[in-house]
Amino acid sequence: MKFWKMNGAGNDFIIIDNRSAGLPEEKLPEIIRTVCERHLSVGADGLMLVEAPDSPGADVKMRYFNSDGSAGEMCGNGARCICRWAYENGLAGETQRIETTAGIVTGERLDERNYRIRLNDPSVLDIDRVVDVDGQPCQAAYVELGVPGLPHAVVPVAGLARADRATLRELGETLRYHPSFPKGVNVNFYEITGPDEVLLVTYERGVEDFTYACGTGTGSTAAVLTLKSLISGRGTRFTMRGGVLTTDVLRDEKGRITDLYLTGPTNIVAKGEITDEDLSY
Repeated sequence: MKFWKMNGAGNDFIIIDNRSAGLPEEKLPEIIRTVCERHLSVGADGLMLVEAPDSPGADVKMRYFNSDGSAGEMCGNGARCICRWAYENGLAGETQRIETTAGIVTGERLDERNYRIRLNDPSVLDIDRVVDVDGQPCQAAYVELGVPGLPHAVVPVAGLARADRATLRELGETLRYHPSFPKGVNVNFYEITGPDEVLLVTYERGVEDFTYACGTGTGSTAAVLTLKSLISGRGTRFTMRGGVLTTDVLRDEKGRITDLYLTGPTNIVAKGEITDEDLSY
């Protein structure tokens, strides 16, 4: 099974061209869990299948799966990597149109490694949501990107860089399964560190742990902070463990978000063949 391994700001993925691989649908969860398992196989936060698009005008179709085998609506850093994959394989030009479960994502090649995408439009924006955590109120703004929406909670944490990791993980686990979020949720902890500078840590559903970066989480956080007038919305730099992503939030004359852009690096880590003997399909 041929594969590429890529990462976007440390958010890493296995990419398989399913047009030629033809992986059996009923075996996908098992295959994904096996090859995404770190130490035992290739290892990754998620796996993406490239398929022929169904939507007119799309260059490729991207199907995203979390490392636990569950399907995801979309992945921002994954989409940026797929944009480069499509360009490198001659399936798209300087502009890329990627079909995702949550809708079409348009990408732009800025240079050899940097790609910018227009994220799916926010379909739900509740910037003032407060949820109860063990009897205490917790600010947890809620955003869904696209339709069906990819769910994110956006949570402020003072002193995030110094926060105890175990305590933060416990809060991430609690919010990820909180009854206020029936779809489950990716939890984005943030601290504003300067003018249009934000520190971000994301606990991702489907990975069930912190990841080095989260593109849709970055975009969701940018949307909330812009609407709260805590950042300008233009050229905001989000620092995560895996690197820096930049967002641009465009609004109309009534202050409504019209466009949400995510820019950052891509890295082709490896190309090869998966020969994992634990796979059976």
